Amino acid sequence: MADGKHNNALSAAYAAKRPEEVAAIYDSWSETYDADMSAAGYRHPTICLALLARHLPRGAEPLLDAGAGTGLIGEWLAITGYPKVEALDISQGMLDKAGAKGVYSALHRLAMGDALPFADGVYAGIVSAGVFTSGHVGIEGLDELIRICRPGGIIVLTVKNTLWQSGFAERIAGLEAQGRLKRVEETAPYASMPGESDTVPSRGLVLRVS
Repeated sequence: MADGKHNNALSAAYAAKRPEEVAAIYDSWSETYDADMSAAGYRHPTICLALLARHLPRGAEPLLDAGAGTGLIGEWLAITGYPKVEALDISQGMLDKAGAKGVYSALHRLAMGDALPFADGVYAGIVSAGVFTSGHVGIEGLDELIRICRPGGIIVLTVKNTLWQSGFAERIAGLEAQGRLKRVEETAPYASMPGESDTVPSRGLVLRVS
């Protein structure tokens, strides 16, 4: 996919108003997504992988890759020491690509922001890279991740600055004040795709569930 078409797909995803729009965009993008994001210098998976490895013991299981896409993180989790990982994504096309890599123990086609059909505290760790961003998932998606992560478990996520400054920061502070989680690491803002022009910075967060 040429850079211009890549930019168009990303812009359309950011501008989407309904979950079904997001799913359709990613379905059509799935064939070239890996190559396109590599060309853009996509950093979220690498940063989330490093944060997870720093704060979650090797061998912890199961993990959930929430917003897995084509499995850019899943390919590396087993190598890093996390052999049992499930994938969740809104796009069947992206999940098909993720499943073909043979690194996930289960695939779930679900929309974040809705109630998730998982038991309380089922996951030892959750990683969500590039999901809390424009047109995708807002602060409404966080509570369910906290619910399904076990006490003492780790949630690693990235948050685009526009979301961070429009209520996300206050929500995290409120959850800390309630004793529901602890913010154990927060990165400085960084460009998630340095190969793209006008990229709004994001930050990485590591949250330990109480």
